[in-house]
Amino acid sequence: MSTRGRLLEISTGFWEKLRGAGRTRAKGSIPASFFEAKFRADIDPWGFRTSQYEQQKYQATIDALSRRRYRQVLELGCAIGVLSPMLAARCDHLLALDASQTAIAEAKRQNLANVDFEVACLPADFPTGRFDLIVLSEFLYYFSATDLEVVAQRCAHALDQGGEMILCHWLGETDNPLTGAEASDLFAAFVSARLPVRTTLNEKGYRLERLSG
Repeated sequence: MSTRGRLLEISTGFWEKLRGAGRTRAKGSIPASFFEAKFRADIDPWGFRTSQYEQQKYQATIDALSRRRYRQVLELGCAIGVLSPMLAARCDHLLALDASQTAIAEAKRQNLANVDFEVACLPADFPTGRFDLIVLSEFLYYFSATDLEVVAQRCAHALDQGGEMILCHWLGETDNPLTGAEASDLFAAFVSARLPVRTTLNEKGYRLERLSG
């Protein structure tokens, strides 16, 4: 079996175990309390630091960026900030958000000079400001379709002219309101007037794509 095949085999069992594949899906958006409880029980509940799958996916996400350098980057759903240093190395300033206070406190321990980690429960707490890159990794399928549309509209409004968005989501079954494929398809449709070019870079186990004008 190839290295990629082994990674996908590992990732399938790993994510199905942790995310509860096959259970009844939630109807509404997953509340912030769910994530806070997760991170309080285990500071790395999804193996962001230790999973070979995650490390490969993070590098693929960085490789998907079309520019060498960005001015202002927004990372939504940063968790404990494992992807954040990689993004920070490619930009002047990174704003990284998560709904869990515990996760954000852990992320802040990195003391990254050009990164602000902040607690935010979306879509209500969407930040002000303009960004030339917005990264949404393993994040969108936690929303109901209604809330996802609001998040998409606010992302489109916050994106600078010529900016881009990177989406990355696991494609297996979960008990979240949406699957990864459903979430990315809906989001891309909601922002299509602003970002009509949709480039899929990986669709084996997870979908990685870039949305641009």
